[in-house]
Amino acid sequence: MERINLNNVAAFVVVARERSFTRAAAQLGLSQSSLSHTISALEAKLGMRLLTRTTRGVSPTEAGERLLATVGPYCEGIEAELASLSEDRDKPAGTVRISSHDHAVRTILWPKLSRLLPAYPDLKIEFSIHYGLIDIVAERFDAGVRVGDQVAKDMIAMRISSDFHMTVVGSPSYFSTREVPAVPQDLTEHNCINLRLPTHGGLYAWEFEKDGQELNVHVQGQVVLNTSPEIVTAAMEGYGLAYVPQDVADRHIAAGNLVQVLDDWRPTYPGYHLYYPSRRNASPAFLLVLDALRLRA
Repeated sequence: MERINLNNVAAFVVVARERSFTRAAAQLGLSQSSLSHTISALEAKLGMRLLTRTTRGVSPTEAGERLLATVGPYCEGIEAELASLSEDRDKPAGTVRISSHDHAVRTILWPKLSRLLPAYPDLKIEFSIHYGLIDIVAERFDAGVRVGDQVAKDMIAMRISSDFHMTVVGSPSYFSTREVPAVPQDLTEHNCINLRLPTHGGLYAWEFEKDGQELNVHVQGQVVLNTSPEIVTAAMEGYGLAYVPQDVADRHIAAGNLVQVLDDWRPTYPGYHLYYPSRRNASPAFLLVLDALRLRA
């Protein structure tokens, strides 16, 4: 049998329920003649009569009653679900998945988005920590967070933080037996805590800048980690020098647990950006997240 037009079946259900072409046509927004033609086409396709038409009205045949009993509940379920979706279209609900560095999660995403949760109990936020550049579409993320110069050109990007600095720090106990580096090249003589980048499997080269001069240094050390909190902890425990965001180091510097070096070589990064593929049909939950994260002057 050829495929049945489900719109015709849905039209039959309305006529069978209403037992009137007039009332059914008004519900469906069709003319009575067009609706009658639709039902006749369905009956012809099935090879059986579904409705008995009289001057007093319309009633389902035995086959029509059977079809109504079978497909009617499905139509009701679809109508109910569509009505529910319509009611929820302006209500922030569902899960928003974001791929990000742990630094951005701790300093920007969590402080801002956690405030939304009490007011929107149907909203769920999922963070996934990634240091590499992943395909957020293929991995089914709603958005990603990276520094501005790492955002793909085909993505929509929205700045969520101001520019920030990276700095080199070490513990007082570490410097008790070693000289303080005067220039980035001196780091090759130090025990440094490396960050491994998962995308390429390589170690991150520490970046420096001074008076327009840019310099990358490949450091060596006994410890390799892949998240900044653990790197900071290892540095405070004296296992080597660490290259971390300035705002992460500041409180430990103020507490005397870390010492900052090479301050005049600190590079500036262009701030974090939230990026995503399209604004079309964005959910209320995602629009709520965008508004909460938008950097305001």
